[in-house]
Amino acid sequence: MNSTSPHDWDLVVVGASFAGAACALAAAQYGLRVCVLERKDDPGARLHTTGILVKEVVEQTWLGRIPATLLQRVEQVRLYAPNLRSVCLAAPGYYFMTTDTPNVLRWLAGELRTHGVDLRLGQSFTQAHRHGDGWDVAGAGRTRYLVGADGACSRVAQRTGLGSVRDFLYGVEQEFAGAGLPEGRALHCFASRRYAPGYIGWAAQNPTGVQVGLAVRHDPARARQPDMEGFLAHVRGMIGLPAALKPDATRAGLIPCGPVKGALTAPGVILTGDAAGIVSPLSAGGIHASWRHGWTVGDAVGRHLRGRGPAVETVAAQAVPHFRGKRMLRWAMDHLQLDWPMDLMLQSGMVRRAAEQIYFHRRGLRMDR
Repeated sequence: MNSTSPHDWDLVVVGASFAGAACALAAAQYGLRVCVLERKDDPGARLHTTGILVKEVVEQTWLGRIPATLLQRVEQVRLYAPNLRSVCLAAPGYYFMTTDTPNVLRWLAGELRTHGVDLRLGQSFTQAHRHGDGWDVAGAGRTRYLVGADGACSRVAQRTGLGSVRDFLYGVEQEFAGAGLPEGRALHCFASRRYAPGYIGWAAQNPTGVQVGLAVRHDPARARQPDMEGFLAHVRGMIGLPAALKPDATRAGLIPCGPVKGALTAPGVILTGDAAGIVSPLSAGGIHASWRHGWTVGDAVGRHLRGRGPAVETVAAQAVPHFRGKRMLRWAMDHLQLDWPMDLMLQSGMVRRAAEQIYFHRRGLRMDR
């Protein structure tokens, strides 16, 4: 440590997933003293993310360095109506990457350590108190900046008086190791008010097998578990998953689909990633937006502490995506979702345009079946 500094760290980040890792790596590029606290002993255990990457995050960020063995290219989206009729959407040159997500996060932990970040696995964040021009973080010491990248129910937000996300989906995903989809180059998405009110079900080929998931709008007053057994029975024939095949792993959790209610920053403390509600309110995709915001925050810390940038808190607040159009579509999914219009209108231009907005940002081409 620098004995002349009143702080043990320039930056403490809580959470070693995508947003937290981006923040730490960006700050480390400036030679700062960066510490990451991760409550899990294994960063690839007990995941809450599908790990699907969009083209932009692969081609424009650090995640383009992920080893090819951990990636599976997906170039189409097959969208199913509740009656299981489908339309295939694609965009010239566009693709997604499914991942061996546990090992991607383990690789990311290695990247942190390789680039000088003190990654402390198995160490939970418990408390922090304002101290001078920084924060005193229990178990870590004094830091000039504290960043909460610790998920939808952020403890950093709770302990420092920042705002919280109130709107959620609840998702469950199962992994079938060694399984294969007949149409492995497509992301299969299922619309169904019966099984996925307020969202969708999905199936995708990844480097180690097949991942099948389901999410529903979360209502704390009437919480319901997604009916994975019923959903699998409904779609197995379409995705070629044998009835006798059982999942090897299951992951579940809350997925933010709304902004933070309250402050995103306070002097010396910032939220990012799921803690900041940086997830598409419609598709629930968050890796690209969270990585960009986390990196922006870490870069702003580096620039500011090197005397070349504005206040970090200002940069962080201005960098939060607004998702205005997608919030309107989110309202429609919450209030207007019915099965019969989707059954009738799957092939229509209106449904196609909505799907393109969700998956390809209007760049799609339709191939009917």
